[in-house]
Amino acid sequence: MADSKLTHIDQAGEAHMVDVGDKAETARSATAEGFVRMLPETLALIREGNAKKGDVIGTARLAGIMAAKKTSDLIPLCHPLMLTKVSVEILEDDSLPGLRVTATAKLTGRTGVEMEALTVVSVTCLTIYDMAKAADKAMEIGGIRLLEKTGGKSGHYKA
Repeated sequence: MADSKLTHIDQAGEAHMVDVGDKAETARSATAEGFVRMLPETLALIREGNAKKGDVIGTARLAGIMAAKKTSDLIPLCHPLMLTKVSVEILEDDSLPGLRVTATAKLTGRTGVEMEALTVVSVTCLTIYDMAKAADKAMEIGGIRLLEKTGGKSGHYKA
């Protein structure tokens, strides 16, 4: 890592919110991914729209977008951000079997949106689980990670 200093820990070793007031506003984006592994029969229920709670993919997408806007309420020391774009892609993957979730968050601002993208993926996956748990309590959520981020002082990152 180019700069391994923990920015949310002050010189006394205490947690604090980083002052971003003097940072330049730049276009920033972050993309994250994750998955929900499930039984093939559960994936078929979701595909056919037969889950007891309704539209799994549509509800999960909406939950993810809503979560992006609440990230600073969920993650201590995160700044509230004025997001300009949040997108969520949920694709079937028969090789899991299950659903792969990819989310992108964007803004022009003084701090990055990595936590927002990761929160979107996490809540989207949790919502998929909640919507389909009646059919498959053994579903597995995993692989949640940052794929790419752009903008800001630290520059471009790609996994």
